[in-house]
Amino acid sequence: MTTRRRASVNDVARRAGVSVGTVSNVLNNPDKVATATRERVLAAIEELSFVRNVFARGLRAGEITTVGAILLDIRNPFFTELARGIESTLTPVDYTLMLADSDDDPDREAKYRGLFVEHGVVGLLVVPSAPDLEPYRALQARGVRVVLVDADSDDPAVSSVSVDDERGGALAAAHLVERGHRSITMINGPHTVRQAARRRTGVDRALVESGLEPAAVVDEITLVSLDAAGGDDAMTRLVADRGVPPAVFCVNDLVAIGVQRALRRIGGSGLLGQVDIVGYDDIEVARELAVPLTSVRQPAYEMGARAAELLLDAGSAAQHVVFAPELVVRASSTSRTV
Repeated sequence: MTTRRRASVNDVARRAGVSVGTVSNVLNNPDKVATATRERVLAAIEELSFVRNVFARGLRAGEITTVGAILLDIRNPFFTELARGIESTLTPVDYTLMLADSDDDPDREAKYRGLFVEHGVVGLLVVPSAPDLEPYRALQARGVRVVLVDADSDDPAVSSVSVDDERGGALAAAHLVERGHRSITMINGPHTVRQAARRRTGVDRALVESGLEPAAVVDEITLVSLDAAGGDDAMTRLVADRGVPPAVFCVNDLVAIGVQRALRRIGGSGLLGQVDIVGYDDIEVARELAVPLTSVRQPAYEMGARAAELLLDAGSAAQHVVFAPELVVRASSTSRTV
């Protein structure tokens, strides 16, 4: 007597000609899927006798159903939303997510990487804190699947999901230039952080395209702590040393919220209204602030979900997915007269 291999979610996806994420939506959020696509997936499920709650046990003999995720800073709502996207894809197919926070520390990241591998995870989703990807190439060679998140890969064998940060920086700078600004304070992270470096490159590109000299326009302040406290401290020092800047572009929304807090504390709503402020990430609270924050939106949830899909799709070749950012204009950069 022979035992037939149980159909997997990947089998269903291939039979229906859709992604793993689409199959997951049909199983859990059918209203999100077009009728024709949903019917095609359901037909594939019927043809293959797919049973969701035994997918993990039938997928591989080792029965490994745990995925590790190492994120940069789980306090930042951007990464929280990223984790939600990952979980939304893993949970419907009975995978367990183990989550760790590297706190942007390569040594801490290496520690969690080792712990996850010791626990026998089937794969790792990683927001790398350093440019050296050799440890992840080595893991991939050993059979541990790896997908880089919020980072791109120079290795055709290692999948990645990222956002075009250079374009994001350009969108922010172009908006401020269109507002009439010829002096922009950029509160950024260190250029060893890929996202920070590329956002600055985008700012410079937009200025050059507008006929401006970046060195004459941009006053860049580098933070170590990329959070509200760091933004508050930077703006407090800047106002004390050089006065109130007319326009500020912040490396993320948390820093921008700290900038707003400092200005309100120093001079109240009147001073806050004198400065055009742009953030980055478009976290949920950005639209709920007393002065809603203009921000460059990154689709964090979608990025996490797509990264998890790539990890689950073990049989496919590596892919490098790049999402496009979007500028969301709100009152923080439109209320003042330039």
